[in-house]
Amino acid sequence: MLTVKQLLAGKPFNIVLSVSPDDMVIDALELMAEKNIGAVMVMDGGRLVGIFSERDYARKGIIQGRKAKSTPVTEVMTANVFTVTPEMNIDDCMQLFSDKHIRHLPVVTQQQEVVGMLSIGDIVTAIMREQKEHIHFLEHYISRS
Repeated sequence: MLTVKQLLAGKPFNIVLSVSPDDMVIDALELMAEKNIGAVMVMDGGRLVGIFSERDYARKGIIQGRKAKSTPVTEVMTANVFTVTPEMNIDDCMQLFSDKHIRHLPVVTQQQEVVGMLSIGDIVTAIMREQKEHIHFLEHYISRS
């Protein structure tokens, strides 16, 4: 079973992208657009204090009439963040995505160090890759019989 650590190691780039709670929403949105990502971690120093996603902006920003240029991230971020550890596996991640109706999971070590973030897309891609490898193995096994 593929672990979170293995999955992070296989990502093309695994940079911890974050904004501070006092940054304006427009800054977070610009970073997300530049990096083509749907969410960014909110860090206060080295401590994870929240996550800000496109969904947060749509539901807590636009709909409530907040302006991106004058609203601090802390007003619209999700503060109670579900996280995973590098030792967990992709089934654990899928369970959290499904149970909690979320799309992004920060990866935090036992020492509370943030080492990356996984999206539901990362997990789906990994599962599909594992299934293709399994099918290839079975086809090879059957053709040798």
